[in-house]
Amino acid sequence: MNGSKKLAFLGTALALCAFAAPANAQVTRLDGGSPVIASAVTVPAGYTTHYISGIPGGPMNPAIPDGQPGRWGDTTQQTNDVLNKLEGVLTKLGLTFGDVVKGTVFLVADPANGNKINFPAMNAEWNKRFGSATQPNKPARSTVEVRLATQGPLVEIELIAVKK
Repeated sequence: MNGSKKLAFLGTALALCAFAAPANAQVTRLDGGSPVIASAVTVPAGYTTHYISGIPGGPMNPAIPDGQPGRWGDTTQQTNDVLNKLEGVLTKLGLTFGDVVKGTVFLVADPANGNKINFPAMNAEWNKRFGSATQPNKPARSTVEVRLATQGPLVEIELIAVKK
């Protein structure tokens, strides 16, 4: 290729790149029909990604001895506690729940719930923070039943958030 053809080719390539990744590209969320989670989230170039470590539920009543009923609370209480703690981490990073693009929820079987996870209780608390009128952004999410390293917590949640 001679010099003028190379310049023309380079100009065309740069123009195509400009159309492929506009400077004002936004995070997009593919609605999968769920009121609180997205089927997929796409983050364009130019965003900073924050990986937020899993936070387990804490004892709701630390005065009660370990292993006794009431110390750790139920799935609703623990999910609320975990999401409040995560909100604190997000705030320190200059983020909100609206910046979350992926969540992973780890649930432990609850002896007070017939040794089953209480997915509806966790989801009810999640719904207060995601896909609501005040915060409509829905992240992608996975929820799994696990056995956590620490005895007592029924819920642990980790998040991935992005910000331009």
